Order: sequence, then C-alpha cells, then structure tokens
Amino acid sequence: MNKKRKYDLEERLINFAILIMEIVEQLPNTRISNHIAGQLTRSGTSPTLHYGEVQSAESQRDFIHKFKVILKELRETNICLKIIKRKPLIKSSQKVDFALTECNELISIFVSSIKTDEKKNNT
Repeated sequence: MNKKRKYDLEERLINFAILIMEIVEQLPNTRISNHIAGQLTRSGTSPTLHYGEVQSAESQRDFIHKFKVILKELRETNICLKIIKRKPLIKSSQKVDFALTECNELISIFVSSIKTDEKKNNT
C-alpha cells in the first residue's frame, strides 16, 4: 500500500508539472510574462524532478531535506500562479485556478509529511 501511495504522489506531481507547462505556454510573449514563465517553469516542474531524488535519499535527514526543497519550490510556484491570476496574464484563469488548488494540496501533503517524519525522528 505504501508503494501505491508513492506512485500516486509521483503521478500527481507529473500531472502538476504538465499543467504548469500548459499554463506557461498560454502566457503572452511580453517581457514580464517571459520572466514569470521562466520562474514558473523552473519552480513548477522541479518538485517532480526532486521527488525522483527523494526515492534515493541517503538518510532520513537527506529525505527530509529533499522534501523541504520540494516544499520551497511549490511555495514559489504558488506565488507565481497568484501573480498570473492577479495581473491577469492569461484571459481564462480556469487552469490557473485548478493549478492553485492542486499546488495548495501538494503543499499540505509535503508539510504534513515533513512534520510526521521530523516527529518520528525526534522520538
């Protein structure tokens, strides 16, 4: 069952990265949009790639560190998405709204996992 949950999170992160790519592709070709697009591309796809590194963590401490890196990237992505929505840089914000919801859910998952692991290791 634990393996199934890992797989589901991996798939969810892959789908999130693809969603971010689709949003980036919808941004207009302006200086500010290109800047935000670069930031969003990096921060929105890196959690998926870092999750692959988590699978090979060298220690529990390394595992927690890698999860914290993922969390930082998700928070950066969340802010980029909020900027895109608030500006607005995309006419239809349906995908952005979905991405914001998913990003917040992923943030909650990683915050909870980090807290659980840290609590487990302090006991």
